[in-house]
Amino acid sequence: MRQYVIDQLSREERANIESCLKRSMQTGPVDGVYWIEVPRDLLSTEQRHHDECGPFFFAVELEAEAVSFEMLVRSQRNLHCSCIAYASPAQRDFVLRFVDKMLQEEQIRA
Repeated sequence: MRQYVIDQLSREERANIESCLKRSMQTGPVDGVYWIEVPRDLLSTEQRHHDECGPFFFAVELEAEAVSFEMLVRSQRNLHCSCIAYASPAQRDFVLRFVDKMLQEEQIRA
């Protein structure tokens, strides 16, 4: 799985990240999993044409000492479809900008 991982988090950094994720994202089906919704204007042509599969998300997993951001655009409704794909450059930049902003705002040094 392609992902962006920030590890070696202190307890305080983890708590700050958890607070940020709870404020700004949907929670996933499992404890510690969150969803970043992909803006419609960043969806691929195929994803835009698969209304039945949308909305589309990136999964974020918060663990004891790390947080990982998957680079796979997922459907919340369908697990197996051709519209589920690794992030395009624009989608990847969207996630990385989110991460950079979160790290700065939450004062994460890990």
